[in-house]
Amino acid sequence: MTTVNQMKCACPTCLCIVSLEDAINKDSKYYCSEACAEGHRTIQGCGHEGCGC
Repeated sequence: MTTVNQMKCACPTCLCIVSLEDAINKDSKYYCSEACAEGHRTIQGCGHEGCGC
C-alpha cells in the first residue's frame, strides 16, 4: 500500500506540487495557496516562482 503525501495543486492552471500536510484543504481538494483555494477571485497568481497560474 502506498500513502500519497504530495499531489498537484487542484487549481487547473497551477503547476505546483503540494504536500498534503501543508496544503489548504477546501471542498476536499488541496491547494498550494489561498489564491488558488479561492479560485483567484481576489488574488492573482499563487506567489510561487515559475508558476504562471
